[in-house]
Amino acid sequence: MPAIPTTPPPALRPYLTARHELLWAEADAFAEEHIAPRAARMEAAPGRVERKVADLMAARGWFAVTVPAAFGGLGAGHVAKTVLVHRIARVSAAAAAILQATLIPVGGLLHFATYEQKGRWLPRVADGSLLLSIAVTEPRAGGHIGGIETTAERAANQWVITGSKVHIGNSHLAGTHLVVARTAEAGVSTSQALTAFMVESDQPGVSISDHRPGLGLHGFSAGRLNLDHVRVPQDNVVGEIGQGLSVAQSSSILYGRPNLAAVSLGIHEAVVATTTARLKARARYRGALSDLPVLRDRIGDMEARLRAARILAYQSVHLLDQGLPCDADLINAKYLGHQWAMKSAQDAMELHGAHALDRDYVLQRLWRDIQHTYPPAGTGEVQRIRLADAAFDEDHIQWSERLAAEAAWARPDPTAA
Repeated sequence: MPAIPTTPPPALRPYLTARHELLWAEADAFAEEHIAPRAARMEAAPGRVERKVADLMAARGWFAVTVPAAFGGLGAGHVAKTVLVHRIARVSAAAAAILQATLIPVGGLLHFATYEQKGRWLPRVADGSLLLSIAVTEPRAGGHIGGIETTAERAANQWVITGSKVHIGNSHLAGTHLVVARTAEAGVSTSQALTAFMVESDQPGVSISDHRPGLGLHGFSAGRLNLDHVRVPQDNVVGEIGQGLSVAQSSSILYGRPNLAAVSLGIHEAVVATTTARLKARARYRGALSDLPVLRDRIGDMEARLRAARILAYQSVHLLDQGLPCDADLINAKYLGHQWAMKSAQDAMELHGAHALDRDYVLQRLWRDIQHTYPPAGTGEVQRIRLADAAFDEDHIQWSERLAAEAAWARPDPTAA
């Protein structure tokens, strides 16, 4: 893969502080030193969960990039989070997936946990001793939150949780899972029927199915979590009873979607860089393939998509850091970020000809990895429905606005260096 530039493009300067630019350079240096040498090994052993990269990122406190300093975190905000995920994804989308998957339940704790609960879990995330997962998706319901079948029944001062969750990011690395379960009888509105719980992975009744590698993101685990009459104390309820839908939806919109936009952006940049390097190096006639107008036309389209995706990804999280309503912008960044990266990856495969089919060539990994940013946090169909709601002024809940006031104390200082 071509060398990694360590200077942000000028188009991003309105969204970046000096602190962000330092983090950009730090992430690039880390990716080149620690992730690039492991990327081929991760690809060659898809059945192996990559733990070392997780440990190295944890040691830098990156899993707590949005956690306030009061709980040991960096307190750097959503733009900083996007910088880390984006720059890591350029070298390994699997490593970036490990990072972003823990950041989603961290968001749930920041917005809904009590001060005591934050003090219980967030410092451990910050010092690298604990990774988290969020467990919402189920075998039969998929991502349809209203169809959740996992149940939690009260037993004195405990809850007994039974059910299964699938496609759980960091399933094999997380020490604690943020589980959304049904706590009301059938017929109760979904907005009041679900509750969120913190469930430790070593609790009796918790089991993780053997890791099964996916199409891409080799080294990242997104497996099945089984809960067989797992007892958790009342103190492990996150938010109010019946507030699980809010925990899941807000975490998906404010964290999941921008995180995936950043992963798509990193892959997209790698696709364009790999393709332009190949066309410049490949001799044809008295010049190179990059001299042919028909190929330059295709590259021009790829570059246009990349530049637009970059602005969408950073502008949306900049608005979020400012406490401005931006749910639709976050949704759009995820939707178009994936769509554009997918189109560029397909164009790149075609521009490489048969060379793209070589198993060891990086482009094949990039093409497979981009498939994984489509389903999580809502498929394209879900995103378009939400964007239509915004167009008709029917998006009644603005999580970015609703949670902005209570999160103001955790907002990064824009003047910080």
